[in-house]
Amino acid sequence: MNIALFGGTFDPIHRGHLNVARAAAERFKLKEVWFVPADIPPHKQKAPVTVYYHRYAMVALALAGEKRFVPSLLESPDCEAGGKERRPSYSIETVRRVKSMLGTRDRLYFLIGIDAFRDIATWYKAEELLRECDFIVAARPGYSLADVAGSLPKGLRPKDDDAASLQKQNKSGRLELPGVRLHLLPETHEDVSATQIRAAVRSGRGLTKLVPDAVAEYIYKERLYRGKS
Repeated sequence: MNIALFGGTFDPIHRGHLNVARAAAERFKLKEVWFVPADIPPHKQKAPVTVYYHRYAMVALALAGEKRFVPSLLESPDCEAGGKERRPSYSIETVRRVKSMLGTRDRLYFLIGIDAFRDIATWYKAEELLRECDFIVAARPGYSLADVAGSLPKGLRPKDDDAASLQKQNKSGRLELPGVRLHLLPETHEDVSATQIRAAVRSGRGLTKLVPDAVAEYIYKERLYRGKS
């Protein structure tokens, strides 16, 4: 069984996230995609983030009716803390926890957008994380597999004499290097961001084209993002 973890802040989840997950599920024959909202996103500890359970609730609402998509509590405050002091939600720990739950014939992928992947070298134990499972990187216009390779931690980046091999692999959308296996998911042509959604709420614009209807209703009901950038 092929499974992908799709982590993020999801503040809020939007149609772009869903389209990326659908495209990945089709291309890589994924049985399930687990959407994993982070309790404390490591790279956003100084920025205000909506309460975890609001973000999880919006994920659950957005995934209703999507048979292959699963809202996951893997990085919820209760699941991660276990009675201890809360700490950042590190992907390496989540991936290892999931792998311990899977069977030997299961294959785990990590689904991530290109914007987030550009910072992968700064992630906690980045090289170890990249060795744990295949990465599916959702592309945006103007990005190639070479750009993805250039974002890797220095110890995993292709050497200069690997240029010909990289060019060949780029055509297939798959990059295999010692310690890492990457797949480039073609762009899904969905120009939407959480920042755009929060701005739309503050200005009173509609959310129909940005988030599922149930998520829009939740945002209005709970009065989220009224004063948030």
